[in-house]
Amino acid sequence: MKKEINGVLMNVPEHVAIIMDGNGRWAKKRHMPRNYGHAAGSRIVETIVRDAYELGIRYLTVYAFSTENWSRPESEVKALMKLLESYLTDCIAKAKKNNMRVRVIGDISRLNPKIQALIRELEEVSKDLDGIQFTIALNYGGRDEIVRAVRKLCADVRDGNLEESGIDEKRFSAYLDTFDMPDPELLIRTSGEQRISNYLLWQLAYSEMYFTDVLWPDFNREEMIRAIEFYNGRNRRFGGV
Repeated sequence: MKKEINGVLMNVPEHVAIIMDGNGRWAKKRHMPRNYGHAAGSRIVETIVRDAYELGIRYLTVYAFSTENWSRPESEVKALMKLLESYLTDCIAKAKKNNMRVRVIGDISRLNPKIQALIRELEEVSKDLDGIQFTIALNYGGRDEIVRAVRKLCADVRDGNLEESGIDEKRFSAYLDTFDMPDPELLIRTSGEQRISNYLLWQLAYSEMYFTDVLWPDFNREEMIRAIEFYNGRNRRFGGV
């Protein structure tokens, strides 16, 4: 959609995906433990979701906890799970206030039962809200998502619900966690790293990629606008190629 931002008419991407990176480095710069950075990073999420909605972004998907994050020190993982539990509880209370439909993608079966219950409650209370569609990737990995999709597809072929000849890109996409969302037009990664780290491997096929040195806890509306300006400077031809 087109929207005037800071006096300039811009094309705003419908779907933006973010890799929220740099919490640990942000904390280290302040001589604080990594968990201090994770807490600071979680607090900025609500503000960024609100900013994204005001800027005209319809879908926002953030990478909160990857399948690889389990390999971090046990104390850090426990702290992240505690922070996640607190965030989800807060999100349930604020979803209606912010007119925000929230969904979680990834394999949540490895998360503790309380967190799984909070996820189900959050998705239920926000399912009819029509503001920004906010998606949180938890215990998510792009390769894992594709493997899970293949298993479901194979089961449908085996059970006679799908003909092998009927498998194409569109049909395969229907088995992914993001089956009812458009692919992101723009990926943002903070902290200066320039890789996608097993995030939305199928969906990012034609996305523009904006890498910023800003650490996630310092990310703000102005930096989001810079990303949109970058997106507007790209020559996106028909089909998004």
